[in-house]
Amino acid sequence: MQDDGALLQQERAWVEVDLDAIAHNVRQLLHLLQPGTDLMAVVKADAYGHGAVTVAQAVLAAGASWLGVATVMEGIELRQAGITAPILLLGAAQSAAEVSAIAQWHIQPTLSSAQQLKMFVEALSGEAWQTLEAAPLPIHIILETGMGRLGIPWQEATAFVAQVQTQIQALPRLKIASIYSHLATADDPDPKVMRQQQQNYDAAIANLKAQGFTPPRLHLGNSAATLLNDPSLQYNMVRAGLALYGLYPEPHLKGQAELRPALQVRARVTQVKPVAAGSGISYGHRFIAPQNMTVAVVGIGYADGVPRNLSNRLTVLYRGQRLRQLGSITMDQIMVDVSEVGEIEPGAIVTLLGQSSGSQQTNSISADDWASLLDTISWEILCGFKHRLPRINLAQQMGSINGKKPDIEGS
Repeated sequence: MQDDGALLQQERAWVEVDLDAIAHNVRQLLHLLQPGTDLMAVVKADAYGHGAVTVAQAVLAAGASWLGVATVMEGIELRQAGITAPILLLGAAQSAAEVSAIAQWHIQPTLSSAQQLKMFVEALSGEAWQTLEAAPLPIHIILETGMGRLGIPWQEATAFVAQVQTQIQALPRLKIASIYSHLATADDPDPKVMRQQQQNYDAAIANLKAQGFTPPRLHLGNSAATLLNDPSLQYNMVRAGLALYGLYPEPHLKGQAELRPALQVRARVTQVKPVAAGSGISYGHRFIAPQNMTVAVVGIGYADGVPRNLSNRLTVLYRGQRLRQLGSITMDQIMVDVSEVGEIEPGAIVTLLGQSSGSQQTNSISADDWASLLDTISWEILCGFKHRLPRINLAQQMGSINGKKPDIEGS
């Protein structure tokens, strides 16, 4: 994320990230948690497109105590930025080189299979491991309770933990830090499947305790489970992703916390021109002007993360007014109908996602709106914005550009 205030004056398009909104969302989630329950902030996929390092700093300052990533490189990026909080690798390590990097950068791995345990033992018994500092390596075990993804079958939890404990005798720097699982349907209004997963998880933990092993930490709940505000789903920790960024997994989960979307996408008009009736616009002429029109070309396209399947369905905001996108969305540009806008010139800023404030009204477009049009989920929309779009901390930028507030949509 860049801090150069002049950036808004020169970029054709950008993503604005409100870190104050993210901090607010963290506090809203913490308010739902029972005493002694930690909040893990999931910052994988570059913090869902918001910028992993700056988001990690913001959530930790706001009260989150753990971070979750999907890849080893995501964890290394956070460590290189000076972040010292516990980082859980939610994905499966694939090689001895990754195991060595995990140990070197103090990332806490997830074990999901006997084969993976074997790889860890072999890698940590080797010469490379002996050269590392003698620090403990906490490992986390994920159970398959009904997600159909990574994990040890919950019925085999006791046998697998015993296998891990046998290996720890030879590698005493290993230690089990948690036993966890992941819910598949916590956002479904019908809780039947979620409750079955919870029962499976609880049964596995009870079996472990009966064999004399009490896991140091238990975690099961995601954003949806956290927003249910059910203490039985919280255990020692919850793992929140989407809710951190101000979106709800499903509308029925809106009652427990007031979340604020943190991401906005804006772009500049690069040309304004008249288009005669009967003229085709963009590739394939999928839009034919029904009358004389005024069209603005805007400098953003599918290479930036605007889905091409939104062609002729997308709207943008300018001074609180919704404007139609016309024709095929191209790699780097879209065309917008500005016939009813009045005066608009190159350099004017439109909003693709976020809020637009005008003198007469306030309007907004959300990732949920795009997801609904595309029959997908808001997670995919947020993660789709490419890195040629600069990430700008809006809270820092407002009021700092040439000593005045930037002219966003004429506000």
